[in-house]
Amino acid sequence: MITENRMTFPERFALVAAAFVALHVGTAFGAQATDAAAHEAHHPAAASAASTKTKKLAGVDQQLKQMQAMHEKMTAATTPEQRAALMDEQMKSMQNGMHMMDMMKQDSSGMPMSGEKHEMMEMRLDMMQMMMQAMMDRQSAQTPPTGK
Repeated sequence: MITENRMTFPERFALVAAAFVALHVGTAFGAQATDAAAHEAHHPAAASAASTKTKKLAGVDQQLKQMQAMHEKMTAATTPEQRAALMDEQMKSMQNGMHMMDMMKQDSSGMPMSGEKHEMMEMRLDMMQMMMQAMMDRQSAQTPPTGK
């Protein structure tokens, strides 16, 4: 003898809802477990844009370090002849910095104000400050100290 198992509408609805939730949760956990490399392969433009940004920021950091090292060389120079010998190198450094700042301005001109644009603006300001310091170094190298 077979008895019929008749479920009421609320019981059937609860069963379908539970199955749907279980399926949805399982899918969500599976989606989180995907490999990051596979995700970046799925969005190559975003991955390459992030890579380009990282390279640009690394270049800016390198330029700032080079300018700081140039400032230290100028400060360490004790004679006017030593300072004069460093002037060409410092001028090339400043020209590279100006070119880099111009490129950063062009890259950020179409961006809305975001964390990335703010970071680029701060780096440009740091580079401007280093250039102002370099100009002051040049000025002090060209004019001999006054005797008091």
